Amino acid sequence: MWGYLSLVPISLALWASAGVWLVFAIAVINRDVDLTKDFPFISKCGSFPPQSCIFSQVLNIGAAMVVWICIVRYYQLRDWGVKTWPNQLILWSGILCALGTSVAGNFQEKNQKPTHITGAFFAFVLGNIYFWLQIILCWWVKGLPQPGAPWMAWLRLGLCSLCTMLMVAMLVLYSSRLRSTSAAFEWAVAMLLFLLFGLFAVDFSVLEGCTLSLQPLRSLTPRPSASPGLHSLPLASPPTPETLKP
Repeated sequence: MWGYLSLVPISLALWASAGVWLVFAIAVINRDVDLTKDFPFISKCGSFPPQSCIFSQVLNIGAAMVVWICIVRYYQLRDWGVKTWPNQLILWSGILCALGTSVAGNFQEKNQKPTHITGAFFAFVLGNIYFWLQIILCWWVKGLPQPGAPWMAWLRLGLCSLCTMLMVAMLVLYSSRLRSTSAAFEWAVAMLLFLLFGLFAVDFSVLEGCTLSLQPLRSLTPRPSASPGLHSLPLASPPTPETLKP
């Protein structure tokens, strides 16, 4: 049976997917986007209140879950014997992806377009790089555990390749002013990234749990005496029979 750690990647995939489509639905109902004219980008759906508030909350919680997944994955790879520098490279690419997601959610395109575009770049590009680094690591390190079915590695390779191709096509179509098709590709890329994060449930299924251990900090100064100044006082000599005489 899968451990409770497997629920976090699944929850992320479901939360993020349902959240952005909820924002899309509210934007259509409020007529902030017009589907008869063109298909909207994700950022356009989340630019106007009240759906902009939901958009920010969905991406902030999703970014926090991504950070949690990246940290657990870092320690899992470390326990499998992966060297520090490639492991840290993977970790920081995932954390920057989460940071970009949060920035894109909090700085809407309508209010802060340059900041929003920067956050979206980090979210999409570094998110894709994060999974490519995982795939390269599995090929580079021989004997690395591969939880799940044998075809899981090929599924991830196919999803990563499709995500990269759609991302390149999205940029080409956007520069060619084919905005509706470009927006549709953007939604597809987002769903693929959510799915790739959700597949970490397979890797985390071999984990029985996680523990937090705290190590005491070594003091640089000696411990103070229980009774300060005790050693500086003269010790009284025991009484003798002569001193007890009246």
